[in-house]
Amino acid sequence: MNPKPLSSCECIVTTSDRPWRRGATPVRLSQKTGRSGATARLPDLEVGEETGLPWLGFGGCFNELGWRALSRLSAKERALTLDKLFAPGVGLQFEFCRLPIGANDYAEDWYSHAETPGDFELKHFSIERDRRALIPYVNEARRRQPGLELFASPWSPPTWMKNPPVFNSGKLRDDKRHLDAYARYLLKFVQAYAEEGIPIGQLHVQNEPVSSQKFPSCVITGEEFKRFIGNHLGPVFAKAGCGTEIWLGTINGPETDDRKYWSGFNDYAFTVMEDPKAVRHVKGVSYQWAGKHAVWRTRLAYPDLPMIQSENECGEGANSWNYAWYIADLVHHYLAQGVDGYVYWNMALEPGGESTWGWKQNSLFTVDPETGSLTTNPEYHVMRHYAGFVRRGDRRLRCARPWAANTVAFCSATTGERVVVIRNPFATERVLRIAAGSELWAVTLPGDSLATVRLPAPSGAK
Repeated sequence: MNPKPLSSCECIVTTSDRPWRRGATPVRLSQKTGRSGATARLPDLEVGEETGLPWLGFGGCFNELGWRALSRLSAKERALTLDKLFAPGVGLQFEFCRLPIGANDYAEDWYSHAETPGDFELKHFSIERDRRALIPYVNEARRRQPGLELFASPWSPPTWMKNPPVFNSGKLRDDKRHLDAYARYLLKFVQAYAEEGIPIGQLHVQNEPVSSQKFPSCVITGEEFKRFIGNHLGPVFAKAGCGTEIWLGTINGPETDDRKYWSGFNDYAFTVMEDPKAVRHVKGVSYQWAGKHAVWRTRLAYPDLPMIQSENECGEGANSWNYAWYIADLVHHYLAQGVDGYVYWNMALEPGGESTWGWKQNSLFTVDPETGSLTTNPEYHVMRHYAGFVRRGDRRLRCARPWAANTVAFCSATTGERVVVIRNPFATERVLRIAAGSELWAVTLPGDSLATVRLPAPSGAK
C-alpha cells in the first residue's frame, strides 16, 4: 500500500529531543522572485529528473537473537512491533530483507545445515534448525508484507568444507569435489526454503569475504569468487533451473584501515564482472562496511547493474543519537552513489545488543527480558524517514546545489509525488529554498534534524 496522493506539501521532522513530528508546512514561492518584493536568488537545493534503476527496497536481517528478543514481548506488543517493521502504512514497511544461511554472529550458537564430515552427497542436509526461529520470524514478516523479497548469504560454509575446519576464520577448500559440494549445498538451501513456501530471490555468495572473524566467516578472494561462480555455483544453479539470482557479495572491501591492498574494486567486482564465464551468472553486487568505498567505482563501471547496501553498520550497543546521525549520513552516502536497496542489520535485540561472541551492537528496538518492555531506538526514527516513504519501484531523482550533499530524493512510481529527505547538520534552524521542476518551495528545518518533505506530483504529470 502506498501513501495517499498529496494535494499539498508536508514535512516530517526528527530531532534528538523530539523525534518524528510534523514540521512547519513548506511554503510555495514565486519561481521568479522567490517571495513578494524580494530579489531572486539561486535555490539551496534543486530536485531534478529521474536517474538510476528502480528501487528494490529497504529492509533488515532476520537473526536468531532478534527473534529471541521479540519473543520476550507479550503477544500483543510483539504483533504491534512486527507491524512497525513490516506492515504497509504503519512504520518502516520493510520489503527487502536478508537471511543467513547457517549461523551468523547473531545466531544463538554456531551451526550449518550439513555438518556431517565428508557428506559430499549432502544426505544429511537439513534446515530443521531454522524452524526454531528464522522461519517463524520470516513468516510473521511475510504475513504482514506478502510481497517481501528475500536474499540469503552464508557467513561460513560447513566446517568440513573449510581449511582449517572451523566456523570462525578459515577458507573454502579449493578443489573441485568440495567446491561442487558447496555449490549444491547452497542450491539445497534455496530449494528447501522454497518447499517451506519461502522463495529466496537472491543468493549473495559470501558475507564479508575480506575478513577472517571471531564469528562465522570465510575469506574468499575475487579470483576465487570468479572461479567458484563461473565453474561451480553458476552451472549448478543453471542446470537445476533455479530462478534465484546469484549476486557478488556481500563485499566489505576495499579494507583500507588494515591495508588489505588485495581487497579493492579491481580485485573483486572488476575481476568477476570482466570474466566471461562468471559474469553470465552474476545479476548484482552488494556492499557493506568498507565496501562503501567501492560503490562509486562500481556504479561508474556498470550503470545498469543492480547494486545494494547489504548490512547497516552496527554501532556499539549504546543506541545513541550521535550514532543515529552517523547512520543518516551513511544512508545518504550509499543512496547518493546509486545503490538500489538498503538493508539494516539487527531489527530487535535485548539490552546491550551483545552478539554470541561478545560484540555489543545497535538495533531498531530493544526488548528487556526481565520486564518485557520495549524501547524504540533512535535509528528506527532515522530509517523511517526513508523506508516509511520510498517504495519498491520508485526512482531516485537527481539533486544539485550545495544541499544535495545532505539530500536524497525519489519519485513515487504510483503517485508521482516527490519524497525529499534532508539532513540539517547545523545547530541552528535553516530555511531552504528547494526548486523542483517549475516549483520553488521554502522549507524550514530545525537545527540538527532529519526531515522528509513530500511534494505533490507536478501538475500534468501522469
